[in-house]
Amino acid sequence: MRRDVGRRAPVVVAAVVVLVAALGGTVYAAGKINGHTVKVKSLPGNRLMLRSLPGNRLKPGSIRGEMLAPGSVGAAQLAPGSVTGAQIDLANLGQVPDAAHADKADVAQSAKDAETALNAGTAQEAKTLDGYEAGCRPGTRLFAGACWQNTTNGPAVSPTAAATNCASQGGELPNALALAAFAKEPGITIATPQEWTSDVSTVSGEDVYAVVTVEASGAVNSSSDNSTAKFRCVIPLLS
Repeated sequence: MRRDVGRRAPVVVAAVVVLVAALGGTVYAAGKINGHTVKVKSLPGNRLMLRSLPGNRLKPGSIRGEMLAPGSVGAAQLAPGSVTGAQIDLANLGQVPDAAHADKADVAQSAKDAETALNAGTAQEAKTLDGYEAGCRPGTRLFAGACWQNTTNGPAVSPTAAATNCASQGGELPNALALAAFAKEPGITIATPQEWTSDVSTVSGEDVYAVVTVEASGAVNSSSDNSTAKFRCVIPLLS
């Protein structure tokens, strides 16, 4: 019996030594592990207990967006109020994914500089209006909410032929008072002796009528339907 104990003694001593060393190493390691000993990016967010790390334990600017693995920290892992606006770099925030009223104005009474206006009362320089491209074709200018031709069309014709020509261009003859006002625009000259308008002053019989004209002087007058005169068309703003 004594011989057996003697033989086992070295083995028992060795086991005790190993156990003590293991326990001591564990205690030592536990006492020495801190934030400085954790390898950068070695601890993902899912290794942290929910709500175990409040925002006030984070040094401002110590955690950047690129340091977080995608999806490693969700909203449920942030304690309410733990992150304040002072800790957020606004320059890193992108555009809100769904902002229905940010890029477009539902109602814009004046949208001279608007890129888009869904319902614009005045959109002199708007690029789009109600979803359509808004602009004037070459050779026309914006006036009174429509595109007016800067010069007259071809030779003098009858009022009916003038109206037909404008209709083929997607427009119409201007009314008399609007044409008289347009004649005062810079660079606009009324053809001599007069231009047709869309206004009919009198009707004395079948196909016998007088049409209001605007003279080169800007005066408003009228001529019979069998007369000829030059004309300009008014094209809708939407095209």
